[in-house]
Amino acid sequence: MSDAGVLARFGATVPIVQAPMAGAGGVALAIGAIRGGALGSLPCAMHDRAQVAAQAAEVRAAVCGPLNLNFFCHALPDPPDESAWHALLAPYYEREGAVPGAPAPLRRPFDDAMCAAVESIRPDVVSFHFGLPDIALLDRVRASGAAVFGNATTVAEARWLVERGVDAVIAQGEEAGGHAGWFLDRHAPVPLAALVRDIVAAGQAPVIAAGGIVDGAGIAEALRLGASAAQVGTAYLAAPESMIAAAYRALLGTAAARDAAFTTLFSGREARGIRNRLMRELGPIRAEVPAFPYASAALAPLRALAEADGRSDYSPLWAGSGAARVRSMHAEELTRTLAAEADALAGVTP
Repeated sequence: MSDAGVLARFGATVPIVQAPMAGAGGVALAIGAIRGGALGSLPCAMHDRAQVAAQAAEVRAAVCGPLNLNFFCHALPDPPDESAWHALLAPYYEREGAVPGAPAPLRRPFDDAMCAAVESIRPDVVSFHFGLPDIALLDRVRASGAAVFGNATTVAEARWLVERGVDAVIAQGEEAGGHAGWFLDRHAPVPLAALVRDIVAAGQAPVIAAGGIVDGAGIAEALRLGASAAQVGTAYLAAPESMIAAAYRALLGTAAARDAAFTTLFSGREARGIRNRLMRELGPIRAEVPAFPYASAALAPLRALAEADGRSDYSPLWAGSGAARVRSMHAEELTRTLAAEADALAGVTP
């Protein structure tokens, strides 16, 4: 594909952003995507400054191309009372023979230490989920030379981001896997096509479409709607370079992957994933679940035991609406295939 739109300024040769995907994406996936011509991304919310720096250095040592570092901007509340959550999980602990483990790493919001990492690494792009950091940190990110991308789930959120000078808006439709990045008012998912059209109509910043895009047809449709590029996540989950567990991987590309819902069970915040045992037995939303990001700690021992046994009973199986149609390819090949498919459909009337 000859026109990478907003991404071309960073050296991307195809209009694709490889989605960060904490827990699934990492160095190998970013390298493959960059080699295919995309903007490669590293998820940073669950790492410390040294880990982020080491991963960025590893990517840059392996490949020449544009790199995005992704961070969360949620407010971190005080540790909540988790007694109701632990009581709800007690039968599962008994059934699995699990014991409480060491505290799991929390998804932490962007702060001074991570900003210092950005200033040292000087990535091409820094993207934010759940809004933006405070203005002092944002100014430092811009001064580092990085472009700023913000995630919006509504037109109101897109306007808020544009008012604060983002270089591109990632329009996250309801079809997107993983955490819905809402940050104003409440979770109010909007279909991707409608969201892209409305944000494009509002103007002022390039739009990157995200949500259920797993093939070139999806990219071509996003571009026809006025997006400058597409952010692809679920399609990359099936790549050998992704870090997901075997039981998770086995669901991709099958009819079972169509059975998905937004759930708060695994983190305390709405995220779209394939239904597993925990979601089916408890329901995807429960009042007992502690506030984001604390919920995952109590599930960690259960998840570890089940995954060691080849089960995904307690694992977050984040996936977009196209999960049943993904193809297993190395990340570089997948990126080139997606771009070629979209290129072949360019200008074709649907």
